[in-house]
Amino acid sequence: MKNNVRSLRSYLMQRLLISLYLLWLVSTVVGYFATINYANQPYDLVLLQRANAVAAELKLGSGHEELDVVPFLPDGSDLGMPDRVVYTVTDSEGIKLAGNGNTLRPLSYRRDRPGPLFSNGEREGQKTRMVSLTFSSNGKILQLHVSETTQQRQALIRGILANIVIPELLLTLIALAVVWYGLKQGLRPLEQLRHEVLNRKRDDLRQLDGDEAPAEVRPLIDAVNDLLERLKRVMAAQQRFVADAAHQLRTPLAGLKTQSELALRSNEPQQKQHAIEYIHTSTEHGIRLVNQLLALARNEPGGQNADNFTALNLTKLAQEGTLHWLPMAQEKNIDLGYEGASATVTVQGDTNSLLEMLNNLIDNAIRYTAPGGLITVGVSTTPQGAELSVEDNGTGIEPQHRERVFERFYRILGSGQSGSGLGLAIVAEVAKRHNAELKLDAGSGGTGTRISIFFPRH
Repeated sequence: MKNNVRSLRSYLMQRLLISLYLLWLVSTVVGYFATINYANQPYDLVLLQRANAVAAELKLGSGHEELDVVPFLPDGSDLGMPDRVVYTVTDSEGIKLAGNGNTLRPLSYRRDRPGPLFSNGEREGQKTRMVSLTFSSNGKILQLHVSETTQQRQALIRGILANIVIPELLLTLIALAVVWYGLKQGLRPLEQLRHEVLNRKRDDLRQLDGDEAPAEVRPLIDAVNDLLERLKRVMAAQQRFVADAAHQLRTPLAGLKTQSELALRSNEPQQKQHAIEYIHTSTEHGIRLVNQLLALARNEPGGQNADNFTALNLTKLAQEGTLHWLPMAQEKNIDLGYEGASATVTVQGDTNSLLEMLNNLIDNAIRYTAPGGLITVGVSTTPQGAELSVEDNGTGIEPQHRERVFERFYRILGSGQSGSGLGLAIVAEVAKRHNAELKLDAGSGGTGTRISIFFPRH
């Protein structure tokens, strides 16, 4: 499988290399045309002066031209002057009148442009530069064309370009080296960070140190640290769940094993029946304990997020939950009922979690309320949001225990009730997950217990 992972260093170097190359290329092209322009200026001036000298020797424009005079012009044999210069004198129609050149152009090619006219051409496979002048003589127009090869110009242009392009190329290479070194130094904190993460143990969830990292990388490090923190909470919750499960299930399972062995060895029907009844009771207790542990794990931080929250009818949920526990309340001769808002009270939450919370509240109230007691489930609205409450007139909870009853496995001694101590812990976790405020007070008249959950307004 092809590896498509792209190195940040390679990517930046590639971009910078392309940018520097394009910059060097543009600079070279611009320098080339600028060099041609500046190199032509002094040579064009010399060529114009030579043309004026030829015109003076031939007395062009005086009316007494001496076209048979042959002016001295470089023929290219001199090493100091390798360019050959030729001239041609023509009339307005382009007919040659004198000269050693063969430039035959009618006057119309000037297109009414006055003064010296420079142009580029080619002669015998060599590039040339020519200047054309016009003179008026006895009502006629004479043209003088002086042309020279451009070897000296080309040599000058090549020399200037060499002095421009080569230093620019060297500077570009130096810039690339500096950029490469700068990238290496700039990315060193990332490399160190990579080694730090790579060499960590799998259970090492310490925060990454981003103090020396570039500012552009800090958001990434902060995001990774946030992920590590959330992962730490999830792992802590898992470890806590495993520890809780092991602690709570060890004793019941050992009891089940002992009673089952006793039932298998015993031949007395009464003793065997007693063991079977104990196994049945312990199994029910174990099932309840496992269900509560699972409920606690589902509602712990990191167990689930708020993405599955929906708008739900809290009034309907409370009424249905109350109806579900009516048979058990009637068995104990407890008056269980719903009092509160009849209109729809909407909250954002998870139906299963809230129902689990309500079931634990009602179950806890039934357990600690004496026969003939009263339990009231209510839903109301407050300026801050919705309120769900469960109130009973049972034995109540002393103030010194009210904070601790929401801890896991905390049970008040002498309550006379069996249980795992997880019911109110589940209530606390569900409330925390829903960002709700949990409050425990005495019931009406100072007797019993009232537990209220205040949901924020959305």
